[in-house]
Amino acid sequence: MEQVTRSWQTCLLMAMLVASAAQAQSVRETVRETVPQVQPALSADAPPPGASVPGQTRTIGWEQLIPAGWDPYKDLKALNLDRLKDNDPKAEEALKKMRKMWDNAPINPLILGESVRLPGYVVPLEDLAAGIKEFLLVPYFGACVHSPPPPANQIVHVLLDKPAKNLRLMDVVWVNGPLSATKTDSHMGVASYRIDAKAVTPYQEKKR
Repeated sequence: MEQVTRSWQTCLLMAMLVASAAQAQSVRETVRETVPQVQPALSADAPPPGASVPGQTRTIGWEQLIPAGWDPYKDLKALNLDRLKDNDPKAEEALKKMRKMWDNAPINPLILGESVRLPGYVVPLEDLAAGIKEFLLVPYFGACVHSPPPPANQIVHVLLDKPAKNLRLMDVVWVNGPLSATKTDSHMGVASYRIDAKAVTPYQEKKR
């Protein structure tokens, strides 16, 4: 899968540096449990083959959901984790503050109300016999399941008109529909955005 932004590469490097720099075992564990090991987001360079949605639909990437100038690692950058002693309350306090900031991450108002097409991984919020009618869309594999939730502006709550029986955990899809700033606090994570899906189709990478 293609890497779409240098910002996500920077976030990945930052997370790796933080994990390796923490010398105290308790600090390392706290970082690992609180900070997700950010992976490159899915590519949004090309629309899905054969997917046609009426009206003007804009294909966007996950970086466009983040407002300009917002730094998700601001609190971590202010810490010298390698100098902190075992069970130092400063580390835990900073990480809890960062998690709270992430769960209240700001949105990008410039794209609200638009009909968008966004790729991502499926995290079901229900498991009904009729199928899945709502799920979280996340930018990289394992988010909210195998690793802590990313910032709320990197999670989208997706609602379908009818349950879909062909969706499974961590399926990779394109979601089409209007984007709104509707906050959802679920057992899998906090989402800053919502898409009322008009179409959900399998994701395919752009052929080289």
